[in-house]
Amino acid sequence: MGQPYDVRLVSFDAMMQPAHRALHPFGQIPTWQEGGLVLFESGAIVLHVAGRHPGLLPDDAQARARAVAWMFAALDTVEPPIWEFNMARVLEGDMAWHAAREPMLKQRVHVRLSQLATRLGDADWLDGGFTSGDLMMITVLRRLAGSGLLEQHPTLAAYVARGEARPAFGRAFAAQLAVFTGQPGHEG
Repeated sequence: MGQPYDVRLVSFDAMMQPAHRALHPFGQIPTWQEGGLVLFESGAIVLHVAGRHPGLLPDDAQARARAVAWMFAALDTVEPPIWEFNMARVLEGDMAWHAAREPMLKQRVHVRLSQLATRLGDADWLDGGFTSGDLMMITVLRRLAGSGLLEQHPTLAAYVARGEARPAFGRAFAAQLAVFTGQPGHEG
């Protein structure tokens, strides 16, 4: 959104300490601090920032409500089966029973991806122009990178590619890379 921000890295150990738990009661990331306001959960942070700066929420009240609904759909409907599939690969991939369970997990992901692809159709974005709903949905779909599942839904693969091609994505990705390489400047 073109707004300056600072990034503070938090180790896994620090995430469990009282100082971080005061910001995020579940000891996770991300957190957002702005003056006296502290927020946790990606969706809440994106909604807050989008509501304060133009660009991610439409001016029209109904379109704005639909953008928020797509944010919730990304996090509450599309992400859970993707998260379960990814966590099973990471945490259970070497277990003997994982091979028998994996097709069921993939099927759950494919059901959601098929439903989403049908809804998207040949549109560029979920509801008119790019919104916070697209931002969250693309972020969720990017969790499938390297799995081969997204590529089985060309409509969605193209949708994610459009999102990644946006200049704001490039700036945010560069800023995140700068954090990890020690370069100054974080404008997203």
